[in-house]
Amino acid sequence: MEKLKIGVAGIGNMGAVHVKNISELSNCQIEAVCDIDAGAFARIQSPNADQIARFTDYEQFLAQAPIDAVLIAVPHYDHPNMAIAAMKHGKHIIVEKPIAVHKQEAERLINAAAEFPDLVKCAMFNQRTIPAHRKIKQLIDTGELGDIRRINWIITDWFRSQLYYDSGDWRASWRGEGGGVLLNQCPHQLDLMQWFFGMPEKVRAAAKFGKYHNIEVEDEVNAYLEYANGATGNFIASTGEAPGTNRLEITAERGRLVFEHGKLKFLRNEIPTSEFCRNTPLKFSIPDYWQVEIPAAATNQNQHRDIVENFANAILHGEKLIAPLEEGIRGLELGNAMLLSGLTDKNVALPVDSTEYAVRLEELIANSRYLKEIVPQATNCNNDFNNSFTN
Repeated sequence: MEKLKIGVAGIGNMGAVHVKNISELSNCQIEAVCDIDAGAFARIQSPNADQIARFTDYEQFLAQAPIDAVLIAVPHYDHPNMAIAAMKHGKHIIVEKPIAVHKQEAERLINAAAEFPDLVKCAMFNQRTIPAHRKIKQLIDTGELGDIRRINWIITDWFRSQLYYDSGDWRASWRGEGGGVLLNQCPHQLDLMQWFFGMPEKVRAAAKFGKYHNIEVEDEVNAYLEYANGATGNFIASTGEAPGTNRLEITAERGRLVFEHGKLKFLRNEIPTSEFCRNTPLKFSIPDYWQVEIPAAATNQNQHRDIVENFANAILHGEKLIAPLEEGIRGLELGNAMLLSGLTDKNVALPVDSTEYAVRLEELIANSRYLKEIVPQATNCNNDFNNSFTN
């Protein structure tokens, strides 16, 4: 096989971008697309658009399209079922974020994926390709920062207008998305949190539902995390602040690392903090430190394309995956823990009880104003591949 033949399921905003990206890569080619709405195919921008097979039935797409792999870019609730169906047809898969709406469904997907060891399974965590994020990961993993003591991440540059939420009855609903800022905007940051720092032992969060918008899900979250080594974390996200902030601050033994406004800065102590604290003869001094600006690009214009290219190389040449599918459960669980804490006003220990969370989500769906006022005939949110949208 010289090139990987890929089909894209879901030609919404991101699905159309994926089609374009695949057509620009040398190690794969776009062979087919699928969307329940045939009108979505007008979004396709590819030099060989007329040669791309088009399907409005997913089973026919899997059975008939001349493809080796499927990129799934459909509504969140449909990710597990459609990924499992693709694997049963022998297709390698890339699943858009989040890989599921809640941990129990992610477990079901990952358990099913284990039954197909010869297939490559990938998650679309494209922000792992950003050079600055990779440099942060390197500084942590090599021990350059020393033991981490505290993490602060403020991500409030996700501002969304009421018109954005009004653009579809599925938006910002328990039925349609299964959550708000944690499920729609922040899966990448939640993935990076666990990728950088691992999983905490305990989460306490305050979640505000419809604080800034006429919606039923969370549009502000303030979370406090506790880790096994004694480190603490603060994770703040909102879609209602303007101008917003995106600032990651890591306080560690060797100093403080800050990523903000596209710059990565390290205030590096000459003597580790705890060693200086124990041994200094002075009462009010701090360790001497260097101000270091670390060169690393804050953006990558080809993030999504790089994930697809890596996925294709993993299949064609055995290259290591940047974002294996099974790692997608971690950031999802972290977001579930924050939301569960916000709903119950209690501490939540990790690992999260996936059954408890699933039951509570079903209760929220049953009481959804969208389910009652707009789609009273709907009975099962997990079966409706009902829109040609993505995040």
